[in-house]
Amino acid sequence: MLIRCTANDVHTRIKLKEKYADQTDLLRLYPCRARVSQRSSSDRATLCHGSRIKLIKPEPRKRARAVLSPVSDPTPATTKRVFTFGKGRSEGNKGMKSLLGGKGANLAEMASIGLSVPPGFTISTEACQEYQQIGKKLPQGLWDEILEGLKIVEGDMEASLGDPSKPLLLSVRSGAAISMPGMMDTVLNLGLNDEVVAGLGTKSGERFAYDSYRRFLDMFGNVVMDISHSLFEEKLEKMKSKSGIKLDTDLTASDLKELVEEYKSVYLEAKGEKFPSDPKKQLELAIKAVFNSWDSPRAIKYRSINQITGLKGTAVNIQCMVFGNMGNTSGTGVLFTRNPSTGENKLYGEFLINAQGEDVVAGIRTPEDLDTMKNCMPEAYKELVENCKILEGHYKDMMDIEFTVQENRLWMLQCRSGKRTGKGAVKIAVDMVEEGLVDSRMAIKMVEPQHLDQLLHPQFEDPSAYKNYVIAKGLPASPGAAVGQVVFTAEDAEEWHAQGKSCILVRTETSPEDVGGMHAAAGILTARGGMTSHAAVVARGWGKCCVSGCSDIRVNDSDKVVMVGDKVIHEGEWISLNGSTGEVILGKQQLSPAAMTGDLEIFMSWADEIRRIKVMANADTPEDALTARSNGAQGIGLCRTEHMFFASDERIKAVRKMIMAVTLEQRKQALDLLLPYQRADFEGIFRAMDGLPVTIRLLDPPLHEFLPEGDIEQIVRELTIDTGMSEDEVYSRIEKLSEVNPMLGFRGCRLGISYPELSEMQVRAIFQAAISMANQGITVLPEIMVPLIGTPQELSHQASLVRGVANKVFTEMGASVSYKVGTMIEIPRAALVADEIAKEAEFFSFGTNDLTQMTFGYSRDDVGKFLPIYLSKGILPNDPFEVLDQKGVGQLIKIATERGRAARPSLKVGICGEHGGEPSSVAFFVEAGLDYVSCSPFRVPIARLAAAQVAV
Repeated sequence: MLIRCTANDVHTRIKLKEKYADQTDLLRLYPCRARVSQRSSSDRATLCHGSRIKLIKPEPRKRARAVLSPVSDPTPATTKRVFTFGKGRSEGNKGMKSLLGGKGANLAEMASIGLSVPPGFTISTEACQEYQQIGKKLPQGLWDEILEGLKIVEGDMEASLGDPSKPLLLSVRSGAAISMPGMMDTVLNLGLNDEVVAGLGTKSGERFAYDSYRRFLDMFGNVVMDISHSLFEEKLEKMKSKSGIKLDTDLTASDLKELVEEYKSVYLEAKGEKFPSDPKKQLELAIKAVFNSWDSPRAIKYRSINQITGLKGTAVNIQCMVFGNMGNTSGTGVLFTRNPSTGENKLYGEFLINAQGEDVVAGIRTPEDLDTMKNCMPEAYKELVENCKILEGHYKDMMDIEFTVQENRLWMLQCRSGKRTGKGAVKIAVDMVEEGLVDSRMAIKMVEPQHLDQLLHPQFEDPSAYKNYVIAKGLPASPGAAVGQVVFTAEDAEEWHAQGKSCILVRTETSPEDVGGMHAAAGILTARGGMTSHAAVVARGWGKCCVSGCSDIRVNDSDKVVMVGDKVIHEGEWISLNGSTGEVILGKQQLSPAAMTGDLEIFMSWADEIRRIKVMANADTPEDALTARSNGAQGIGLCRTEHMFFASDERIKAVRKMIMAVTLEQRKQALDLLLPYQRADFEGIFRAMDGLPVTIRLLDPPLHEFLPEGDIEQIVRELTIDTGMSEDEVYSRIEKLSEVNPMLGFRGCRLGISYPELSEMQVRAIFQAAISMANQGITVLPEIMVPLIGTPQELSHQASLVRGVANKVFTEMGASVSYKVGTMIEIPRAALVADEIAKEAEFFSFGTNDLTQMTFGYSRDDVGKFLPIYLSKGILPNDPFEVLDQKGVGQLIKIATERGRAARPSLKVGICGEHGGEPSSVAFFVEAGLDYVSCSPFRVPIARLAAAQVAV
């Protein structure tokens, strides 16, 4: 929409373009061009497409308002769907990723800042969305827009698609708003046919022309016509064997001409039709193929694994081809402006002389270091280095760049924010702050929560201990350590993972079809492929340990063995990978946890300065508490006392005696056995959390969980020995304890109300431990949490008990400590009557696991039977037990918080479900005004970062 308003009165100088630029629905409804002038007789002007704009004169000191009103029968108009770019000009920019995709937006940006970008145009993601919605047909008018964009590119290059005398060849690439490496389709060298290849041969040499033609026939056949790549590969191998050569580059022009004819015959054999020789038909089919690849199984699986939702589709980027395979003055490469594994500030990439881009990323040829380019093409290398500095300075980030050198001229093909490991991400962020490129607030946004997850994964305990077991060495494609059993297919990796096994996926090279198995595996080992191969890029993005290009190994998929020298490793045998060194190690090596030091410590200090919400940990033992504190936890938000009962046989036997007790006296005897165990555990936790709050939940699970599972007769025999009861008495007691739906049965505060002596023992242990530690100079801040209340009366009963026992212990020990009594909100009714509950509670902690279960009516134990179907069909956007349901469960949290604080303004409110470590959920809790989140010790840094990113 282009609207200009002129007026003498300053108040009526409204800028409609700016005012309505973000209202895309409005722009679609009223596309127009107009000049609107204030007139003395009327303030109304008619727009050229039938809409009207009315200027209303303002009262003094008020701005004018603009009102758009449609008139009858407006002429329909389409939104712009094709955006052109070329050096120094662009119709898009980097902020248009949702419309142009990441690749298209960055191409537009690179062109606009003056880099040498091959001219082209981008078809928008909205066009893809429309294509899918109308039955996989090009939307009306889109082809005409594409031809208009093509004319501009032809004008820039002074060449034409399909013209043998001045041939223009095109690349057709996908590009979604979020990077999905290798998941969607690409076609290169489009525009070749028998006439054009002859013209190209005259212009650039026959060998180059026919090499480009055979590549195009292969790629177009595979991507567009769905012909298996292996059919073309078979013809190529026969040709090489016939000519007695090993490398594709050794094929002569004559060989390639013959190979082209062989490739064309593949089309007839496989599809029963000839290769489509009309270049514009090729373009149309290629665009449709890229649109179709948005819904390919591998792309759908990748989006599912990475929880990528809400995108409109893929854009299509069409550019004039530049060639890296025009001899020894040409080449192609991929680089990162910094090392994506370590974060080192040094160009990191690979280069191939006389090659096209797919040769690098597909692992077809083993690429060389960038120093090769520096030595043989110094001027192009110098320009590349300068471009890297420009891009980092412009984007304020580490960039992933694809480039081609054609006869010593550098062309920048693509740039995007580079995927990096956790270690690399943190170092890059810290270094860029020190270099003055970004400030600490910008740096906080450069590290993703999953990056921290990678850093907190175990590493090898002692690398020197396995040096005699190293059997091979490849490229250190993605750092970290992985230990697992060898599998050879993606399907097996997924199946073994589902069985709870740790596995290493071993492949000659991975492809996008392997993405599910790659995600399921603990680590990935490939025989071929460089540091920018498919396996390396995808693994780094996930923080998955990967060793690529390990030429020492030979993979035999059919026999399911991998050979290393004279060693044969069979499926199921254990190996270990060191992704930081590229070492492949025989056997199952020991791992140890990572430490929060160096750059990570600096980075997390920035996050802590910025965030507004506290981060606590769920920890049940002194060891867990120490881990939580070392990871930056500001206290314990959930200590589950029942977990302590399983620490030894003596403890569980005492618990079972308590459960089987028929009389109060028997029950108290059993509880007396448990008291010292609980007290010792609490002492250890208070010591570990010196000066920080510790929230202890009273016993929550149903009692049947403490009984052994398995053969009922064996259970009865064990219990008769442990309790001294007869078999009949044991059978009778078990029958009374059995429940149809135990998760909604005799558990939580219902236990403490029915058996107050149980709560009394736990509370006594807490306060005895607290005073004991306080006497040793430890600052203890206990908070006692009553679980599963649904009425104010339930909390009142247990709170009264807690305070009564506390006073008794204080009298007996001659000392006291400050403490709080609160409750866990995990029943929807409790959230709705939070104002009444807050009169008794000093804090609320939302147990989002059970609150989700009860709000949805989904059993956590059984949801796996239907949840995958719900997710695949889009009935649910996420697993609600992993990502908080903000519309349902989230609203209960908001209601309870508001009502609780209305009754008690000082009410402390937090959350202790595992949602406390999930970034989008953390953002919601911050917005809802909670005081803290609590999660597992290893997710504490993730929650700290997520909270800081919300604040930024």
